[in-house]
Amino acid sequence: MSGLLPGDPAATVGGGGTPRALCVLAPNPSPMTLDGTNTWLLSEPGSALAAVIDPGPLDEGHLRRVVETAERQGQRIGLTLLTHGHHDHAEGAARFAELTGSKVLALDPAHRLGDEGLHHGQVLDIGGLELRVVGTPGHTSDSLTFHLPADGAILTGDTVLGRGTTMVAHPDGRLGDYLDSLRRLHTMAAEHGVRTVLPGHGPVLADALGAVDYYLAHRANRLAQVETAVEAGCRTAAEVVARVYADVDPALWPAAELSVRAQLSYLEDRGLI
Repeated sequence: MSGLLPGDPAATVGGGGTPRALCVLAPNPSPMTLDGTNTWLLSEPGSALAAVIDPGPLDEGHLRRVVETAERQGQRIGLTLLTHGHHDHAEGAARFAELTGSKVLALDPAHRLGDEGLHHGQVLDIGGLELRVVGTPGHTSDSLTFHLPADGAILTGDTVLGRGTTMVAHPDGRLGDYLDSLRRLHTMAAEHGVRTVLPGHGPVLADALGAVDYYLAHRANRLAQVETAVEAGCRTAAEVVARVYADVDPALWPAAELSVRAQLSYLEDRGLI
């Protein structure tokens, strides 16, 4: 879901990042993808080996730009990682693997190329670059975040966006899981040195703790609004969307309806409606 996040830092979309993370922006802007998908090229300074997170859509020009960007830095792409399987992040992965000869690692076996998968707590070493895998289900059941300790950064896919808020893709995504994931990221930002969010869409966020606090507050507010809408007589998810998301671009209402369905399920499971 798009919409300006209060307090967003001024940040360049595409090219910006951290000393170990460079963004190559895919040319697929839309109300759902914001400026486009952020494909992240990761490497330890001076290393000849790099990894890519979320090659993005099946766009030959974009995929080749990612490869060429690595080559200009004297690097070979040895590993491709997916934050989740939505097509705007993963559709180009198979073709990208052909271009680079790299494996594609993901939580969901359906999106892997090779025998190896990813799991929470896993630590990857890519040419001396340490990358930690953090399970953050909720947007989808297979959503992962990658922690880059050396830069105090997290690569969040669609779990935290650079602008606006994300949807919970019901029924695969579940609100309870998503809230737990946000709390996990909050702990990382508050206690474990995470300062920067490198999102799957939108600009880099320099205040990770502030961004996660905003997301948690937003979710609590939306949940209260949904509960109030039901108490006022709304009986379907579409009716709730029309009431609660009246100030949101109607082009985003189908995504909002998925989130509302997730919220209604969450409230029903807890006997609150």
